[in-house]
Amino acid sequence: MTYQRILLKLSGEALMGQQQYGIDAERLMQYANEIKAVAANGVQVAVVIGGGNIFRGVQAAAFGLDRVQGDYMGMLATVINSMALQSALEKIDVSTRLLSGLTIQQVCEPYIRRRAVRHLEKGRVVIFGAGIGSPYFTTDSAASLRAIEIEADVVLKGTRVDGIYTADPEKDPNAVKFNEISFDEVIEKNLNVMDMTAFTLCKENNLPIIVFDMNTEGNLKRLLGGEPLGTLVNRSGQNER
Repeated sequence: MTYQRILLKLSGEALMGQQQYGIDAERLMQYANEIKAVAANGVQVAVVIGGGNIFRGVQAAAFGLDRVQGDYMGMLATVINSMALQSALEKIDVSTRLLSGLTIQQVCEPYIRRRAVRHLEKGRVVIFGAGIGSPYFTTDSAASLRAIEIEADVVLKGTRVDGIYTADPEKDPNAVKFNEISFDEVIEKNLNVMDMTAFTLCKENNLPIIVFDMNTEGNLKRLLGGEPLGTLVNRSGQNER
């Protein structure tokens, strides 16, 4: 495998499948099987999953709710998705641990960096729930921060699009895909990869990001096996491996 330890960032919206909200069981099991396939090849896998299929903190203002309260509601939504992914993985005999940025001791372990690393070293899939436990930070930021803390080799952002384009390929048929691009070029071209806090964390810590299509079966294993899938973002804008 190309990378030894990865942080896989999944969107909550992707869990909806073709539904309007909630969790699609078929999509959930697809993700679980994708993760199992790479973990079986010795890759240490950590996962951060969003909560947009249930609730997003930025929706709070639309409902007239306090933003901080809304963000905490969003964190709880990520815990629900994390529990669902944990159950799906354990159903197919993958050992997991769910660590939370909020204290919910009945269902999650509290996040402790050394404990998370030890779980990874023992071959367990580690799922980070509740973001970083503070409002005003997205799950992208949680993914970047946790990846840096556990010394992951790469952040893999699984989306429904097969990489980074000059424009939204679902809206602009003339959009051109980047195979490799530097952090500076992403900022210069104002491309939407992650929120700026998350992206800056990766840039300052020289942590590469790969954006790829997670919804195509087998893509995660092919990517880690060395196939040039998605778009690589790093300091030089070139594949250095």
